[in-house]
Amino acid sequence: MIYVDRPLWPAHGRMWAHLVSDVSYAELHAFAELLGAPRRGFDRDHYDIPAERVPVAIWLGARQVSTKEIATRLRAAGLRRPKHAQ
Repeated sequence: MIYVDRPLWPAHGRMWAHLVSDVSYAELHAFAELLGAPRRGFDRDHYDIPAERVPVAIWLGARQVSTKEIATRLRAAGLRRPKHAQ
């Protein structure tokens, strides 16, 4: 399943959200490509997507959840890659 949180992070004059999969990185990359998210938006275990793409992600099937739930789902799936583990 693909998940997206609310756009809470400001950068580059925009607000950003996280897009993740609790199945695989392959599923995440395929969904991000469908969404039109550039590969450079991938950061270890998630894509950063601008606020204006969140409704499109939801329309395409992503489920909107809290940031805490995103982290919980990534850890449970074994897909969490924290910065210190690089």
